[in-house]
Amino acid sequence: MSTQRKLFVEDIQTAGKRVIVRVDFNVPLKDGKVESDKRLKESLPTIKYLKEKGAKVILMSHLGRPDGKRSPEFSLRPVADALAVLLGSPVSFADDCVGAPAESAVAALKGGDVLLLENLRFHAQEEANDPAFAKQLAALADVYVNDAFGSAHRAHASTEGITKFVPQAASGYLMKKELDYLGGALAEPKRPFVAIIGGSKVSGKIDVIKHLLPNVDKLLIGGGMTYTFLKAQGLEIGKSIVENDKLDLAKSLLAEAGDKIVLGTDVVVTDKLDFKARTVGATKAVSIKEIPSDWEGVDAGPETIATFRKIILGAGTVIWNGPVGVFEIDASAKGTIAVAEALAEATAGGATTIIGGGDSASAVKKAGVASKVSHVSTGGGASLEFLEGKVLPGVAALTNK
Repeated sequence: MSTQRKLFVEDIQTAGKRVIVRVDFNVPLKDGKVESDKRLKESLPTIKYLKEKGAKVILMSHLGRPDGKRSPEFSLRPVADALAVLLGSPVSFADDCVGAPAESAVAALKGGDVLLLENLRFHAQEEANDPAFAKQLAALADVYVNDAFGSAHRAHASTEGITKFVPQAASGYLMKKELDYLGGALAEPKRPFVAIIGGSKVSGKIDVIKHLLPNVDKLLIGGGMTYTFLKAQGLEIGKSIVENDKLDLAKSLLAEAGDKIVLGTDVVVTDKLDFKARTVGATKAVSIKEIPSDWEGVDAGPETIATFRKIILGAGTVIWNGPVGVFEIDASAKGTIAVAEALAEATAGGATTIIGGGDSASAVKKAGVASKVSHVSTGGGASLEFLEGKVLPGVAALTNK
């Protein structure tokens, strides 16, 4: 799936038109102010392009989980203020996303003006993809642009339903960038093509592993899922996290992959992990064949880090999804930080490096290398489903060229 077959914002006439743009402004708020404006900055290229073309720009987004009810703490009003600062020009705000408040706010717009509608999820019909609600949103505009990759895997009224009631639906700059990177990596990777798959559970990444295996040259496995693979080989894993119902699957994946899957040779174990308090007890690095029965694995060991690093530095394309240890705790974050730093080094050497959102995005930020990799995805769930080979409803619904 790519945006090459789909209309792009530059392909359509927008001057003087009412252009409704689905953005992802699901940002953290603290004391009534935006705490991180990363997602707002990612949307600026599309908004600025439309402003310069003299379009009447209508932005819509969800924020949090208000469960279909109006909740002041989930209001997008603070976001309008933060966006105005970034744009250096006013952003008006409508007290609702449909009905009289939205209609009158849109009617007041002039070419180049920007309006943000109130939280879509104040209406249960948004997540239900209700056609009548989608039609109300579509009635506010002449053209639709989807620039919310982070919501593209959901068939909601603002991402999929609305496209049935507008003459043209195009992708914005961020959507195109996301799909060009992810799609390009899967379709025509510069080789060797390496995937790093981490996280706590195999079950959450089965489809990704299965989809990537035929295409990659190496697949590095880290994080909590490591121990399911180790146990599947008959090794002692102590108190480490494991999915016993996935042991047969892990065994079959190892058999199918041959030498493509790299598990590492050592791990860092601890005698006490308190995730809530963000602490670990004593730690030591041990061979994967020598995990004590009353300790648990929490990070990649130094030998494994060295192996992963060598493979990453020799790669042409790397996709990373999921940390290789309990990176939320400093004592067990060394492996994940080392992977992030190796990716930055590989990028400097000419490799294409793609971070698949979610925890991996947090990890490169924690390592201070977010700006030193090729692309950090803004959509954890969407990038995961894309890597699984699934069709994203928000992209499929866009108008074909």
